[in-house]
Amino acid sequence: MSSKYLIRSARILNEGLDIKGDVAISNGLIEAILKDGTAVELAKYAHYEQIDARGKLLIPGIIDDQVHFREPGLTYKADIYTESRAAIAGGITSFMEMPNTIPNTLTQELLEEKYQLAAEKSLANYSFYMGASNDNLKEVVKTDPAKVCGIKVFMGSSTGNMLVDRRETLEGVFAEAPCLVAVHCESEQRVQQNHQKYQAQFGDQAPTRIHPLIRDAEACYASSSEAVELAMRFNTRLHVLHLSTAREMTLFSNELPLAEKRITAEVCLHHLWFTDLDYERKGNFIKWNPAVKTGKDREALWQALLDGRLDVVATDHAPHSLEEKNRPYFAAPSGGPLVQHLLPAMMEKQKEGRISLVQMVEKMCHHPAICFNIAKRGFIRPGYHADLVLVDPESPWVVKPSNILYKAGWSPFEEETFSSAITHTFVNGRLVYSEGQFDNSVMGQRLVFER
Repeated sequence: MSSKYLIRSARILNEGLDIKGDVAISNGLIEAILKDGTAVELAKYAHYEQIDARGKLLIPGIIDDQVHFREPGLTYKADIYTESRAAIAGGITSFMEMPNTIPNTLTQELLEEKYQLAAEKSLANYSFYMGASNDNLKEVVKTDPAKVCGIKVFMGSSTGNMLVDRRETLEGVFAEAPCLVAVHCESEQRVQQNHQKYQAQFGDQAPTRIHPLIRDAEACYASSSEAVELAMRFNTRLHVLHLSTAREMTLFSNELPLAEKRITAEVCLHHLWFTDLDYERKGNFIKWNPAVKTGKDREALWQALLDGRLDVVATDHAPHSLEEKNRPYFAAPSGGPLVQHLLPAMMEKQKEGRISLVQMVEKMCHHPAICFNIAKRGFIRPGYHADLVLVDPESPWVVKPSNILYKAGWSPFEEETFSSAITHTFVNGRLVYSEGQFDNSVMGQRLVFER
């Protein structure tokens, strides 16, 4: 496998620009960007492996700041190899994975064990969140900010039992965390009250459409506003995950450049794509926490994404088995697999005019790198790691079980036609994915952070 490549005649989308040019890769790094390469310049790269990118888009590798790859302990649903492979096929070259595996990642020793697994199994670059609980603050403060993406706090319970609901514990984490704190925000008290109400009303026959009534907008706002209040009081570097409501958008600002923000915000693909009207058709297959809500909420999320109050687009990739998803509503877990389909889905929204290509690259590539202070990734710059993705914007395909790469074998986008396809994915200068074929011989690298 070559370690030197010249990507020829691509439409390069990077740092607000949309230009045609060539990109040279050598020894794992971006060597040069040739906007108008002369014959003399191009002759320098004659011995590089040439990749014809005419008609294709070249973007930095996507950085997904929120995934659940289920290893260790839940590998019947997914594992680091299978889901990193699906991510690579979807143009995601780096991921940050959550601590609600089994055992929960609540000690530095358990955290390092996950890094060791990824070093052996992940085709993509990786980082793992340190988990917070009601009684592990001493472990949390040991987290190395240069080597770990952040601290994850479940301020509302989700899959797994990692709820942090003691006020004094929350204050301790927000005051003492050595790096970014990422939060899942839903008021547990409100959710449990709603759960009891609707379980009494519907019993085992409950329809999935009640999910946004149980995990409602009030539950989200109560928790998100508490997180923002704590972060402002303690000057915490806060990142609020998977926002889902119009009201929560009032908590965030676009007044500062992203690099200067102390409080940043993320939205996930499913909250930008689906609404509560889709529960009738999709049922538990779009059951997520926080819940997909109304069309009005979706419109508010899009507006906040475009005006800079929402900083990052991610997946919250969280697979469950088909058997689990086919259970009755109250017995079915929340979450779904998305890493393979984030980029094709966002390309559809670009073609609909909802977001520009430049904005899309900002929210999925540049901004995660800035938010998390990731070293030398997220941009197409000489000297940066060569994490790059080629996209054919005119290559229609239909999502079917035969082309779904998730271990769980299903997708909420099944039977959806996407008009764009990922053709090549480079990770650290290696062509890991090319026209449906994978190179499994080299693993990704651990992300490092300039903090």
